[in-house]
Parts: sequence; structure tokens; C-alpha cells
Amino acid sequence: MVKRIDAYGGDILRSSRFRSTRKNIQHGTVSVYEHSISVAGCSLKIMDGLKSLGIRVRERELVRGALLHDYFLYDWHTRKSAKRLKELHGFSHPEIALRNAGRDYRLTPCEREIIRKHMWPLTVVPPMCREAWIVTAADKYCSLLETLRLRKGRWRKVRKNS
Repeated sequence: MVKRIDAYGGDILRSSRFRSTRKNIQHGTVSVYEHSISVAGCSLKIMDGLKSLGIRVRERELVRGALLHDYFLYDWHTRKSAKRLKELHGFSHPEIALRNAGRDYRLTPCEREIIRKHMWPLTVVPPMCREAWIVTAADKYCSLLETLRLRKGRWRKVRKNS
């Protein structure tokens, strides 16, 4: 997986702005950087399953869109007006990520679709390309695992201290 992610997204992975997402937390203790790479890997696994069924997927765009889907470049947990931002982050960050990614990279229409629609159904309009559906599903799956790990960790601490 790592070689495939690097083959299509190496320029993204090595860019200073993308590397700066290591300091921004996504879920629990998982950084946006780690989350984005996990979503790219999970998306490739889904793609491999679909390919075995004869369903064509644009691998390069899948990987690049997955890496950039949360390219909003701030820590939404600590930003000023955090309460208001937390309430709106799920709705607003896809457009912020798309604006940042469009500034820093040449995006295809498919990559734009992935970034813009990955929060469906919060984005209201569903994804229109297969790759965006894959990243949307992979993002939900990875987010769930990261969130459950967070809760499991909190539960253990509470139970240990009882």
C-alpha cells in the first residue's frame, strides 16, 4: 500500500504544507496526516476488491483525493471560536480543504469531487464519481475506528481509576 500511495501522492506527502498536518489532531490522538494516509490505504483496499469484480477505478485520482480530503490546515479542536467551529466543521471543512488543495496542486475534476463530497450526507449532494464514493466510505470507516479507539482508551482510564 505504501508504495502505491507514494507512487501517486509522493509530491503531496513530501510537501511542507501537507507535512504540517502532522501537528493537527483529527480524532483522539490521530493526526490529520495519519488519518489521510489511513483513508488512502483503506480506499485502495476497497478499490482492489472492486477491481477483482471487474469494476474500473482511477487509482491515481483515488489516492490523491484521499490524501487531500481533509486538507483544511488547522486544528479544529483548538482554533479560536472553537465551539462554533466544532459545530460547523463537518459542514465547512470540505470546501476549505478544496480551496487549499486547489491552491497547492493541480486537481482533476474527480479529485475535486472526492474532496468536496467526502462528508456526504452532510454535504447534501451525493458523490457523482465512483472514486468519491470509495473515499467517502473509507473516511467513515477510518473515522469510526479512530473514534472507537479514543473511547476505548477513555473507558480504560476511567475503569482503571475506579
